[in-house]
Amino acid sequence: MSGLIEALASVVGQDGCLSRPEELLVYECDALTLHAAKPTAVVFPRSTDDVVRIVEACRRFGTPFVPRGAGTGLSGGATANEGAVVVECSRMNRILELNAEDRYAVVEPGVVNADLSKAALPSGLFYAPDPSSQLACTIGGNVAENSGGPHTLKYGATTNHVLALELVLPSGAVVQLGSATGWTVGYDWVGAVVGSEGTLGIVTQATLRLEPIPEGVETLLGIFADVVAACRTVSGIIQSGLVPAALEVIDRRTIAAVEASVYAAGLPLDAGAVLIVELDGPAPALPAQVERVRGIAAREGATRVEVARDDAERQRFWRARKGAFGAMGRMAPDLYVHDAVVPRARLPEVIEKVCAIGDRYGLKLSNVFHAGDGNLHPNISFDRRDSDELERVIAAGAEILETCVEAGGVISGEHGIGSEKRDYMGLLFSEADLDAMKRLRTVFDPDGVCNPGKIFPTTRFCVESNPRARGYDRVPLES
Repeated sequence: MSGLIEALASVVGQDGCLSRPEELLVYECDALTLHAAKPTAVVFPRSTDDVVRIVEACRRFGTPFVPRGAGTGLSGGATANEGAVVVECSRMNRILELNAEDRYAVVEPGVVNADLSKAALPSGLFYAPDPSSQLACTIGGNVAENSGGPHTLKYGATTNHVLALELVLPSGAVVQLGSATGWTVGYDWVGAVVGSEGTLGIVTQATLRLEPIPEGVETLLGIFADVVAACRTVSGIIQSGLVPAALEVIDRRTIAAVEASVYAAGLPLDAGAVLIVELDGPAPALPAQVERVRGIAAREGATRVEVARDDAERQRFWRARKGAFGAMGRMAPDLYVHDAVVPRARLPEVIEKVCAIGDRYGLKLSNVFHAGDGNLHPNISFDRRDSDELERVIAAGAEILETCVEAGGVISGEHGIGSEKRDYMGLLFSEADLDAMKRLRTVFDPDGVCNPGKIFPTTRFCVESNPRARGYDRVPLES
C-alpha cells in the first residue's frame, strides 16, 4: 500500500495522512465498539477538491473508502471494512454562508452541530436537530445517519432540515443535489442521500434550514414511581392535542449513573423515572400548556412536577439527559445503545418487555429515550472481554429488536443500520425490498467501493431469528 499512502499524502500533506498502526488504532471503530476494522490509512481533506483527489487515488489503487465525521455514530457506520481508507472530514469545518433573510446556512461536513446554532444565534435563528452528542458530532455524520435528537418530536430529524447537498460520487465526480429553496424538479435525490450512511458518496457541503428561536420556552421535570407511568403521561400529553418540543424519559438506573457523574443535575435518586417536557412557542400560550401538562402528569401518578425557574435550571435538566450516555461509562467498560422505534401507544408494554429481556439475560439494562416519537434507547452496560456476557448481550439485543418490530415498530430511528443491524433488516424488508435498495445504491456506486459492508445483510443469515415477521419466510441474501 506504500504507493497509495504516497498518493494520499501528496493530496493532504504528511500531517494529513495517518498510516502507522498506533495512529490508526483510534479509527478502528466509531462509538459502537463491538465492531472494529483497521483502516489502510486515515486522511484529512480540507476541500472538495481534496476529497475528489482522494477518491481518485483510492480508485487507482483498488481500495475502498469510507467517510467519517466525529466518530460518535452508534451503528458501526464509520468502520473501515475491507481495509478501506477513512476520509476524515473534521478539517472541512467552515460555515460558508449564513443567510438570515432566507433562513439557511451552507456548511462543510466537519462543522460541529452545536456550533451552527451558536453562529446563527445573533440572527435569532438556530439549527433544530440536536443529537445528544451535538457538542461533538458533525453535520456530515448527521446527514449520513439522518440523526434525530430530543427535539425531533416537533422539529423533525435531519432530513427535514437539509435543502441541498454537494456530493462527491464514488467515481470522483461532483454533483449538486437540491436547492436553497428546498424545491427541486424530478426525483428527491437529497432525500435519498440523507440517511444513506455514507454508501452513496461523500457529502462536502450541506445547505441547511434554520429555524427562528421560539419566543418562549418552558421546561418541566415530572417525577414518577416507574417508567410505565411516565410513558402513559407521554401518550396523554399527545392525545390532549399538545405537541411539545420534546418528551424525554430517564429511568432509575440512568438517574443513578448520571447523579454519580460529572453530569449530576440533582435528579431524585428515589424516582423510578423522570420525564422532561419542553414546550416552546408564543410566550402567552405557554402558561396554559404548562398547567395542562401538570394535570395529565398528576392523573398518571406523578409525585411532583417541577418547572424550570430560569435558563440555568432548564440547562440543568438537559445536562442530565444529554450526559446520560457519558455517565454510563461508569457502569461498565462497554455500552451497547439500541434505538428501535415503536408506536407511542405501545411504549408502556414494550418497555416492560425490554426490561424483562434484560433481567432474563442477567444484564445491566437501563433506559433513556425519545418518548415523544417512540424512539427507545435500551442501553446495555457490559464488558466485551467476558465472552459469555458478550454472547448474552447480542442475544438480548436481537430479542429487543424482534419485540419492537412485533409491536409495529422499526429497528432504527436515528442511529442507522451500519454493520450493527444489517443482519436484522429482514425483520422489516423482503428480498424484493432489499433488492430495490441495492439497485438504488448501484446507481451511485456501481463498484461497491464507498463504505462497503454496511446496511445490507450478509450471506450467512438474514434474520432467521424471526422468520414469521410480516407473515413470510426469509432466505439468505447476497450482500
